[in-house]
Amino acid sequence: MKPTRPLSVAGLVVVVGVITWAVLHSAYTTLPPLPWTAVPTLLLLALGEGFTGWNILRRIRRKPGTRPVEPLVVARMAALAKASVHAAAVLAGVFGGFAAVLAGDLDKPTPRHDFFVAGGTGLAALALVGAAYFLEYACRVPKDPDEEHRSHGASRA
Repeated sequence: MKPTRPLSVAGLVVVVGVITWAVLHSAYTTLPPLPWTAVPTLLLLALGEGFTGWNILRRIRRKPGTRPVEPLVVARMAALAKASVHAAAVLAGVFGGFAAVLAGDLDKPTPRHDFFVAGGTGLAALALVGAAYFLEYACRVPKDPDEEHRSHGASRA
């Protein structure tokens, strides 16, 4: 599995945001108000993935007082991180497009409420993207210092 590229995730956010903006530009009036419950849910997921990333990173690097981590656990956490990055990027795009549609109607109470909910949810989704990136980074196997020294010596020959 290759590491997630930030440019592809940014492209996913932009494309989904533009599609959402195009769809909602004409269909917003038929939708019910946005619930705010996604904000704390995404923030709790980001907190959980950030804490898991910190814990995995310490265990992979064998910091004092930690137990070694099973390789299968690391593979599962890497898959979770990769899926979370993409899912959160889609959510950030959807709610970013939602906020872009509503930015012009902030003088009305319902669009103003939905704008702030969409903006908060989009920011929470971006926090989850960051936490998932960190978890993915934490799951990488550190390079062996001897192997790194040998590769530098071989390139000079």
